[in-house]
Amino acid sequence: MTERAGQPAAAEDLVDLAHLVTAYYTLRPDPGVVEQRVAFGTSGHRGSSLDTAFNEDHIAATTQAICDYRSHEGITGPLFIGRDTHALSEPAWATALEVLVGNDVEVLVDARDGYTPTPAVSHAILRANRGRTTGLADGIVVTPSHNPPADGGFKYNPPHGGPAGSDATSVIADRANELIAAGLGGVRRVRFTRARAACRPYDYLGTYVDDLPHVIDVEAIAAAGVRIGADPLGGASVAYWAEIADRHGLDLTVVNPLVDGTFRFMTLDWDTKIRMDCSSPHAMASLIEQRDRFDVATGNDADSDRHGIVTPDAGLMNPNHFLAVAISHLFGGARPDWPAGAQIGKTLVSSSMIDRVAEQVGRPLVEVPVGFKWFVPGLIDGSFGFGGEESAGASFLRRDGGVWTTDKDGITAALLASEIIATTGKTPSQLYGELVERHGDPAYARVDAPADRQQKARLGSLSADDVTATELAGEPITAVLTEAPGNGAAIGGLKVTTESAWFAARPSGTEDVYKIYAESFRGPDHLAEVQAAAKSVVDAALASD
Repeated sequence: MTERAGQPAAAEDLVDLAHLVTAYYTLRPDPGVVEQRVAFGTSGHRGSSLDTAFNEDHIAATTQAICDYRSHEGITGPLFIGRDTHALSEPAWATALEVLVGNDVEVLVDARDGYTPTPAVSHAILRANRGRTTGLADGIVVTPSHNPPADGGFKYNPPHGGPAGSDATSVIADRANELIAAGLGGVRRVRFTRARAACRPYDYLGTYVDDLPHVIDVEAIAAAGVRIGADPLGGASVAYWAEIADRHGLDLTVVNPLVDGTFRFMTLDWDTKIRMDCSSPHAMASLIEQRDRFDVATGNDADSDRHGIVTPDAGLMNPNHFLAVAISHLFGGARPDWPAGAQIGKTLVSSSMIDRVAEQVGRPLVEVPVGFKWFVPGLIDGSFGFGGEESAGASFLRRDGGVWTTDKDGITAALLASEIIATTGKTPSQLYGELVERHGDPAYARVDAPADRQQKARLGSLSADDVTATELAGEPITAVLTEAPGNGAAIGGLKVTTESAWFAARPSGTEDVYKIYAESFRGPDHLAEVQAAAKSVVDAALASD
């Protein structure tokens, strides 16, 4: 962490927007360079135009590949498209429209020509497909999520409304790279003026905001007079929060209504980069300073699929802590109309406090690999009441047990914090303190360790037999997992558990590092031992052949 972490951005920290957009249109990717190819991670294709990783050719080819995929899969309904406030999002949105209309796809754009959060796109897809088996809709969100201002992102949501799985993204990426290698010869495209004129308007904001009482008890929030501060962090939720306040009579202040592609109003993250990471105390420093003004203050990342919760008594909550409180609240009596067997979903790198809360509320826990896509089927059929991941992403069912969104929804998660205060009289952080008293106080952290491309590939293909250690930080190892216990899907790394601790190691999709997540119910000192032991275990496994 640098000494400038949490400090306001300075002029030298800001991206040159003109240079960034010019690079989008003028630089051409070399398909022979791995870093310049289309590659879908857990949240779509991402990169910067300055690195020739997110340019017009990428988006034209990827959009054509999506059109080809739609045709192959028989997806004939409209396509909902939204964009966030990153500077590359609008050029990429324009390119996508040209190709979509060139392929005779019916495209629905924001009726106000504004920004559209990821959950609003998912909500729109599900609403359009409700009760249908043919003519199904799908969607695209142009966003790199919380990533720095120089980045762009492009993700596809199939008719189930959630993030596309690898069965779709691998096909789309391969086809896109073929098209780039062929000089875009197979891309069908029209001029922007024609494309924009062919699009139909859709009221993303009004439809989503009007529907909120079916997922959040907004009447209780209004009646209790909960004072809310909402910071969009310059992202796509900027118009949504003011509308939520007006339509539902909430005492809600939009702390920062500004939109600026440089995100000059942000405080710097741990490494002096600008990130709209609402789970980072450094990126959220300016909101944390204002915590005494409100009963709860909340932040969202640029596409509003993540949430950050700030309370007067604790500041910014660890995402794992809020997930545990949210689960305790939702399954502890706040949702009496949910299916009796509705399960709790969590990613395998989320806190084990969630396991203990699940046992406390008497609901089954399903542990899946990293990636929100694993929660989609359960949220659709109601077998999952809640799905959450340690990176501050979650979604949950409507109050009647029906599906709300199948992508992460940072807006409803943030509003849930206000509902909790309104109905319990306690802040989420106070309620987490009660969970700690009951279940213990886990220490949790994530660190990165160097790994080259070959080592990352090796880590992703490890088997349990590759781990020869029998103990971890003084405790016998109870399990070595390379598949998630909840659904048997490959982790893409490994997880090692003991009676009171665990670690998980996964290769980064964008950097030459692997990520070590670790937790101990024996305190910070033992956590440090677990982290050191984890690196030794992984290094030994990577060295074996």
